Amino acid sequence: MAVSADSPVRARNDLAWAISVGGIGVVAFAALLLFTWYFAATLFLIFAGVLLGVALNAMTNILGRVVKLPHSLRLTIVCLALAGGLAGVIFLGGATIAEQATALSGTIKTQLVNVKAFLDRNGIDTSYFDLANQAGLPAAPGASETPASATRRNLPSAGTLASSGGAIVSQTFKLLLGTVSAVGNFFIVLFLGLAFAAQPSVYRNGLLYMAPARHRARAAVIIDRIGETLERWLIAQMITMAAVFVVTWIGLTIIGVESSFILGVQAGLLAFIPTVGALIAGLIVVLASLASGWVAAASALVLFLCIHAMESYVLTPMVQRQALEIPPATLFAFQILLGVVFGIWGITLALPLIAIVKVLIDHFKADDAAASSVAA
Repeated sequence: MAVSADSPVRARNDLAWAISVGGIGVVAFAALLLFTWYFAATLFLIFAGVLLGVALNAMTNILGRVVKLPHSLRLTIVCLALAGGLAGVIFLGGATIAEQATALSGTIKTQLVNVKAFLDRNGIDTSYFDLANQAGLPAAPGASETPASATRRNLPSAGTLASSGGAIVSQTFKLLLGTVSAVGNFFIVLFLGLAFAAQPSVYRNGLLYMAPARHRARAAVIIDRIGETLERWLIAQMITMAAVFVVTWIGLTIIGVESSFILGVQAGLLAFIPTVGALIAGLIVVLASLASGWVAAASALVLFLCIHAMESYVLTPMVQRQALEIPPATLFAFQILLGVVFGIWGITLALPLIAIVKVLIDHFKADDAAASSVAA
């Protein structure tokens, strides 16, 4: 059988082409990772806007099942209802919320100092915390203070006096920048969410056009599944957050814990972050309850455990059964990983990110299973 003289040349060309394409792919993937690393905060901010848009679109679709109106009009009604509810809460309970938030901040600081003193009295070294100085509070009851330390505390050095003005200006500037950044991020997320919810089909088609033509049908299926999964999860999560808020507020009010409303608000908001958010909320509730005595703290701990059990074994199976099913260990490990790498953004948005990854994995697993059945 004769072998064409061009075959070795063609084989070498194919090999060179495969190596070139592979090298370009590796370089592009490395560049993508580097871009993601340096601009992670911006990407997370955009993703938060996408989630807000998905949530608004989900509520708009729910409203569409009740009234037959155009999408833009239904979105306007949803936005006005949300804005009116927020304005009503601020108008009716804004002063109470601000007062309870201030009282809660002072209570948490005081209880942290008391916990440090309790640990010190029982022989546990907590010098690396230095909570009293960081909180700006006096020493805890029972802590001794020498005349020399009192003199040093009441009579600052000349260097301290000379640098105090610069320190105040520096701290004020940092606080101002932090406030402007937070407000700016809020409006960026709000604008992105409204833009995505106003014209979801435009952005969906834009994503599809970025995919190669031969893979566009598969990309459409994946995008639609991701959107449906995120919509179901967000609706279920809002129901869970509202339930945690109401039960925490009522339970702490019955126990007699001060600032019960703001504690309920923070517990409801932290319920958006699975596992980690519940632990943080429970710690804050127990610390705040210590100011009302050990009985109130123990009752608050029992209340927190009951709420966590309700969330894990009642609300999640009932409300989120069709939304998302992720093993707890996998979710917790993913949260810790993203939290260590990307900070608070990673912890907060870990669940929707892993939901997207799960949709992709399930889709490709289904394709593999279908291919295997056809081959068999």
